[in-house]
Amino acid sequence: MRQIAVVAVVAGLAWTPMSQAQDAAKAEATIKSSGCLKCHSVSADKDGPSYKKVAAKYKGKGDAAAKLEGELKAGMMKVDGKDTKHATVKGSADDIKNVVAYILSR
Repeated sequence: MRQIAVVAVVAGLAWTPMSQAQDAAKAEATIKSSGCLKCHSVSADKDGPSYKKVAAKYKGKGDAAAKLEGELKAGMMKVDGKDTKHATVKGSADDIKNVVAYILSR
């Protein structure tokens, strides 16, 4: 019985990085197909902030994911206290959640 438990734990740990890599690849594909890279990149500011800067801004805030999801669905973001038009992410609710998780993990 103990051997089965050990095998299950090892299999679970082995699967985790693979599933995260697939989620990252899917998020990157969604970001690309939605045109996000016109204004954003992972590490450099363009017309919009880098994903690293966005992640740093929301670090430790429990409502960060919900807030970003809402903004990406609505096509509006708060920038310096003002509503600013923003492109929407193309895809399902799960795709948007995956993109938000990707951005916040940078």
